[in-house]
Amino acid sequence: MAQNAAHSPAQKRSLWAPDDRAEQRTCLICGDRATGLHYGIISCEGCKGFFKRSICNKRVYRCSRDKNCVMSRKQRNRCQYCRLLKCLQMGMNRKAIREDGMPGGRNKSIGPVQISEEEIERIMSGQEFEEEANHWSNHGDSDHSSPGNRASESNQPSPGSTMSSRSVELNGFMAFREQYMGMSVPPHYQYIPHLFSYSAHSPLLPPQARSLDPQSYSLIHQLVSAEDLEPLGTPMLIEDGYAVTQAELFALLCRLADELLFRQIAWIKKLPFFCELSIKDYTCLLSSTWQELILLSSLTVYSKQIFGELADVTAKYSPSDEELHRFSDEGMEVIERLIYLYHKFHQLKVSNEEYACMKAINFLNQDIRGLTSASQLEQLNKRYWYICQDFTEYKYTHQPNRFPDLMMCLPEIRYIAGKMVNVPLEQLPLLFKVVLHSCKTSVSKE
Repeated sequence: MAQNAAHSPAQKRSLWAPDDRAEQRTCLICGDRATGLHYGIISCEGCKGFFKRSICNKRVYRCSRDKNCVMSRKQRNRCQYCRLLKCLQMGMNRKAIREDGMPGGRNKSIGPVQISEEEIERIMSGQEFEEEANHWSNHGDSDHSSPGNRASESNQPSPGSTMSSRSVELNGFMAFREQYMGMSVPPHYQYIPHLFSYSAHSPLLPPQARSLDPQSYSLIHQLVSAEDLEPLGTPMLIEDGYAVTQAELFALLCRLADELLFRQIAWIKKLPFFCELSIKDYTCLLSSTWQELILLSSLTVYSKQIFGELADVTAKYSPSDEELHRFSDEGMEVIERLIYLYHKFHQLKVSNEEYACMKAINFLNQDIRGLTSASQLEQLNKRYWYICQDFTEYKYTHQPNRFPDLMMCLPEIRYIAGKMVNVPLEQLPLLFKVVLHSCKTSVSKE
């Protein structure tokens, strides 16, 4: 953004060919409004930032479909694999990104690049990053192997790494243990040293008896103690035969949201790292993540009440034909994703310890704009990422995929929370009725 702001209007206009300027103002990746020439091709700020984060943090994504997902302004965040693939296919030049990850770029004179399918495959699979890491390792360049050397300016949390058999892309996070095999443990991680001694292929081996690091246990205990796990106090009981109106249900949802938000504010003051950050940063974090925190808690620790008592209330609400007719497509997508996420959490049976860690990881988003201590947040984020992994692998020895499964729920929560903002308020009662009814009915049949 700062780079673009440095150009005068005349300089900005010079980026566009005069004959087809209107056409070229469209991002070649997603079709959104383009802002200029970024890494060799005309693109929007979103795809520019995504490409930079992906390359700087050596991310390796996975496509759950057929690697041909549609890229559009509304759908570009659904599949990171296909988005990066299209960036490369359209000629985005990764060598135009500064090695230190800071704004500014380099090799600005270099335009779109043509790379072979083989090279694209090496980048998408992480092989190219591994070869680069080996190159720097063989030449003793410690600057490229320090976990504190990576900067990020994304809107998602992003510890960077090389992909291993155990490292998967989760909400912009990466488990990057393999990259630091055999290295001295950085000061921030010395309280959980055994995390760096696992074999990169340990999931293929029989589960081994192990203990939980005492400091990991202590920090998890502090996180759980910060939570208010008492049942929600908002009354959700209703007389038999009473017909709930849309206005009454909406008012109830608002009261529930108020109580849940109040609990998040109280939670912040009890966090073990509360004194490490400024009030300004906490305010910024809460204002950006409160919907995600409420959604996570509703699907986990408060799910019995939400999908029990609240479901009973919504069952007594009958939407009008007009409400049904005017329901938006965006609302339908939210419904489908919420139902899927509920079943995922119901299957995992998330413990209080895992919930507390997931909540902290989601909250400690160092890439939110306006923060004054992003690097400190990144270290805290990584701390609880590793602690959660440590606890999960210790407690659920025979579920080697449990930790990745938990972490993969976080980007879905963030996506759904972002989508719910666009659902008209008057459609929320119907949305909750459908979701709660579907989830309660399906669970009762199990």
